[in-house]
Amino acid sequence: VKHSKQSFAGAFFWVIGLTIAGASNAATNLAIGVKHPEISKRVVQIMEELHYAKPQIDNSLSSAILDRYLDSLDSNRLYFLSTEIATFGRYRYEFDERLRSGELQPVFDIFNAFSARTEERVSYAIEILANEPDFNLDETFRFDRSELSWPVSEAALREIWRKRIKNDGLGLVLTGKTWAETVEILTERYTRLAKRVTQITSDDVFETFMNAVAHTMDPHSSYLSPRNSEEYRIAMSLSYEGIGASLQLQEDYVTIINIIPGGPAQVDGQLKPEDRITAVGQGTGGELVDVIGWRLDDVVDIIRGPLGTTVRLQVLPAGAAPGSPEQLISIVRDKVKLEEQAAKSQVLDIPRGDHDYKIGVISVPSFYQDHAARSQGDAEYTSTTRDVTRLISELKSTKIDGLVIDLRANGGGHLSEATELSGLFIERGPVVQLRETQGRVQPLDDPSPGEAIYSGPLAVLVDRYSASASEIFAAAIQDYERGVVVGQQTFGKGSVQNLFSLDRIMREPGYGQLTLTIGKYYRVTGDSTQYQGVEPDIQLPSSIDLDRVGESIRDTALPYDRIRPTRFRAKQSLDDEIQRLEAQHTARTTTDPNLNYLISDIAAFKTIRDVETISLNLSQRTIERENLDKQQLERANLRRVALGLNPAESLEDLSSEDTPDILLEEAGRIVADMAALDAAGKLLTKLN
Repeated sequence: VKHSKQSFAGAFFWVIGLTIAGASNAATNLAIGVKHPEISKRVVQIMEELHYAKPQIDNSLSSAILDRYLDSLDSNRLYFLSTEIATFGRYRYEFDERLRSGELQPVFDIFNAFSARTEERVSYAIEILANEPDFNLDETFRFDRSELSWPVSEAALREIWRKRIKNDGLGLVLTGKTWAETVEILTERYTRLAKRVTQITSDDVFETFMNAVAHTMDPHSSYLSPRNSEEYRIAMSLSYEGIGASLQLQEDYVTIINIIPGGPAQVDGQLKPEDRITAVGQGTGGELVDVIGWRLDDVVDIIRGPLGTTVRLQVLPAGAAPGSPEQLISIVRDKVKLEEQAAKSQVLDIPRGDHDYKIGVISVPSFYQDHAARSQGDAEYTSTTRDVTRLISELKSTKIDGLVIDLRANGGGHLSEATELSGLFIERGPVVQLRETQGRVQPLDDPSPGEAIYSGPLAVLVDRYSASASEIFAAAIQDYERGVVVGQQTFGKGSVQNLFSLDRIMREPGYGQLTLTIGKYYRVTGDSTQYQGVEPDIQLPSSIDLDRVGESIRDTALPYDRIRPTRFRAKQSLDDEIQRLEAQHTARTTTDPNLNYLISDIAAFKTIRDVETISLNLSQRTIERENLDKQQLERANLRRVALGLNPAESLEDLSSEDTPDILLEEAGRIVADMAALDAAGKLLTKLN
């Protein structure tokens, strides 16, 4: 699945617990709005003058804009025929001039055609539900068609829909539903799909098209309509009782975009980015309601609820094919709590021969700062750096032998916190360089030069979801040779955005807002963190697929490049030490039951994730599910037996508490190895 492609409904973005977007008024034949031409002209002007890449919106970009807009409407090639796409091609080299003139009615004509095709496809879907399909036939369904051509005929498109509907029905039959119950659920699902399209407004269509324009520049530039701009503003100032996750509608699935630090989902730990919600149940025993095809705000309404109550989410795991086994996750609704967003510490006891090493761990979920309190002169303002300083002091008082800074799933935050946190571990010098659109390069120095507050063995634990400010910190620790970075290649988000209020620029309300990329971050070595992220010194196994997550999978991502290094003084090279640490880690991957379990689990899930077609035969699908459950239980029991535990009788007997945080434990072992090497080196120096 190409994550750079976004379904039309994906333009409506919600945060459960911090929420964006709202309901639309019904519309059937949409036309360009009064203010759309003015917005179009001004956005093009701002983009060409201020975007980091200094783009020229010409025929080449016009062609890319059309392709991206069509993808946003029909990314899975389920509605339009190739002949219709060819007809839309008459606009291929016109959008550059139309954006400048504001003559964008063809954008709405294309959407109106999409709306009509949606109604036709849904009518056909409901019509063929009248006859129960033959689940004994050996047929397959290709669920991801985003890289395929549009169907060439109505018959070919109907065949695709027939198989899609059969797969939808088979998924429900496998859960024990009768065909009558299946028909009822699917009829409601498809009817909602058609209704959702009729509720889209002209502003929604314009927003989607302007995002197609913005995303041809880079994935992080975007446009928000006036309504969604206001919803965003309100959302950032309120707190709701929910699960604490950002959601987006992709195709017919409500998809987890990210987990909000401090929210119930982050505390629970089971829900992951790119998971797709297929059903929602209230309480511990309420009926699961199918939500595939629902409008995003309708799903949000049933996920949110009274504080302290339970909501159950039936989830199709990230990357799994539709119809694959689903997970049931229970989450207690709560507010996003500041104390849950804050950095936390713990101590791991790592045995080494006759010595137990005490390894401190500080988990940093985001780079946060109470900017308002700091601006008002509050000496006790909350920030990542202040909290980590306090936690290090507490850990040092317990005589820790080493420290892990855990930045997994940390998507960034305040740039100033990244530089200040880096300053806790280096004595002085630049932390990162910022290059602006006009080419000016500004080094950002350690704001508090002087002796580092911690100088012992140090590892920074990262994964593919560590981004932006996390990458700045990890890169600084690596470049100064202050510690080792362990885990997975990071996200690669090394660009800087600025928000432009079009209402302020136009000096009246009703124009929305533009987010534009206006700079890039560079390491002190001159390397950009953009696109390639930070490569760890020691790779750890991860279930996050680099080919599905990260900046490098986005087709319009700004490229990696280099600028001149800035002056800095690194500590003594860690290359020899890293080689030894990596050898010790590699040895553990063959002997440690937890690492073996993790590696085998990752390999099994990759096999599932790489499947492109799925069987439509009931017996075969049943066998596949039973085999998957059997294999999962076998992997879990191999681990349990190796650890001296009794094997489980079934998957229901397994608990998430049974499995520790394997990657954190291994990061702790690596730091213990560092401490042992450090102690050996000091002993040798003393003897000499």
